[in-house]
Amino acid sequence: MQPHPQNRLATSDPRPELLAPDTSGMNFYRADPALSDLLRIHLPDTLFRHIEPHLDRLGHLAGGHLDECARLADRHVPLLHQRDRFGRDMQWIEYHPAYRELERAAFSEFGIHAMSIRKGILGWPDKYPVAAKHAFTFLFNQAEFGLGCPINVTDGCAKLLANFGSEALKAKYLDGLTQTDMSRLTQGGQFMTEKEGGSDVGTLTTTAVEEGDHWRLYGEKWFCSNADAKVVMLLARPEGAGPGTRGVGLFLMPRTLDDGSPNHYRIVRLKDKLGTRSMASGEIKLEGAIAYAVGKLDRGFVQMAEMVNSSRLSNGVKSTALMRRAWHDAMAVAKNRVVFGRRIVDLPLAQRQLMKITLATEQALSMSFLTADALDRAEAGSQDAAALLRILTPTLKFRATRDARKVCGDAMEMRGGIGYIEEFATARLLRDAHLGSIWEGTGNIVAIDALTRAVGRHGADAALAADLHAKLDDSAAVPGKWRDRLHSLTDRAVGFAREVAGRSENEAEARRATSLLYHVASAVVLAWEAHRIHQMRGDARRLLLSRLVIDHRLSSGDPFDLAEPGRQRAITQLLLGERAVGMEEAGKLVA
Repeated sequence: MQPHPQNRLATSDPRPELLAPDTSGMNFYRADPALSDLLRIHLPDTLFRHIEPHLDRLGHLAGGHLDECARLADRHVPLLHQRDRFGRDMQWIEYHPAYRELERAAFSEFGIHAMSIRKGILGWPDKYPVAAKHAFTFLFNQAEFGLGCPINVTDGCAKLLANFGSEALKAKYLDGLTQTDMSRLTQGGQFMTEKEGGSDVGTLTTTAVEEGDHWRLYGEKWFCSNADAKVVMLLARPEGAGPGTRGVGLFLMPRTLDDGSPNHYRIVRLKDKLGTRSMASGEIKLEGAIAYAVGKLDRGFVQMAEMVNSSRLSNGVKSTALMRRAWHDAMAVAKNRVVFGRRIVDLPLAQRQLMKITLATEQALSMSFLTADALDRAEAGSQDAAALLRILTPTLKFRATRDARKVCGDAMEMRGGIGYIEEFATARLLRDAHLGSIWEGTGNIVAIDALTRAVGRHGADAALAADLHAKLDDSAAVPGKWRDRLHSLTDRAVGFAREVAGRSENEAEARRATSLLYHVASAVVLAWEAHRIHQMRGDARRLLLSRLVIDHRLSSGDPFDLAEPGRQRAITQLLLGERAVGMEEAGKLVA
């Protein structure tokens, strides 16, 4: 007896090659040879070999257990309660167990927040360099972007306290901020934004009144992520201080007072956000909250600004993580789904779209490691690296965060209609990606910082030019003609940035000038990486990415001209393939 057709349809499974698979079960570390290549370049071999098993475990978790936790935490958002079950005024935030599991992994199992501050994390006897720490940031945020903020601000609070706090404050709070024992951990927060201020920090209205050995804070903070953090760093204007940023002090505000009672501030409400929905962001009303001065009262803004380099680098790395996750998803679809008798990855137009996703992702990865290396050297005392860092952090932050929005949207389109459905990661990636270009300064603010301040005021462009020229000189295996072209483009990009920075009427070009610095720098770094990786294992494919940056990010050309089909097709096939490409073969396609 034949089953009814409707029943047959209901019980049959579709052919697997006609479905678009996702990344469930993927190990994001093993699936990313570029990450291990760049770690080998930037880290000592002993350190790389120590962290690789831990990165492998985190890559496995990020593609499985942590990814599922992130999906649940995004769907079951935090809830603010005004009273406890006995009716007492005791504010608390309820989190889904999945979010708590994400916290446990980040803060306890891997200790990402403390890696560059506390010795002994994951068995390493010293502190980790920034480049190593952000390898963990990069993998973790491919699963969960929302918790990236609490990790980063806890790290930032600890650094501010370590650098500027009194010995008494450090003795009281520093250990908790760097703990990996969840029962002893003190998560941090940084409450900066005000309704009146925004990016114009000098107009903030929060006031501080001295009272014995502490201060009382009054006012409102408008966008406070990790709203129930146990220790908060924030800016306020001491009573009688002058206007502008010079009159602003930095303060540490505990959530709970020494007697166990709550401090005198309250969470007015939690934000209903587009993305990072797993993490609680709130509005805070300060009602005489007890706080302690950190550092000199007239240096609060300057002290906080020193953390901007770390925060913007972290922002860039996390946006790069979103792009890499989107890339994994797009490639999973393209390589495994068959349409009209062919795999999507074999279709020319799909290949072009995949290369757009790939190029922006690899640029951001290279620039993230370049910036992390500069931060490591700057913290070791190099003035040249400090100047280089000053231009790299706003440049990375400006471009990588904007590219993440486009890349995540294109990956969603590669998946098609179901990519728009919240059961798949692509919708969450796109929502989260929009935060990067707003947090730590919007695009306009960051571009102006890069040009007006880093170039115009600090002359950091000279450090960038010197570093890029040195990298090209250190890339002997790269064809000379290509190195010469990159030398010339470096000078032109830096010259244009100086021209824009030199006159206030050129401010409208700040975004374009910042993008040009980013693209030229990434093309140089990709070529240098190709040289180094070819020395290690005979693969020069990143040189092909260097060529694509120039072709597609810098060359305008005639919009009615057809692209070079032979060269472009050959480069695309090699980059979408898996075999190593020798320098001679890559050089012929680049020169």
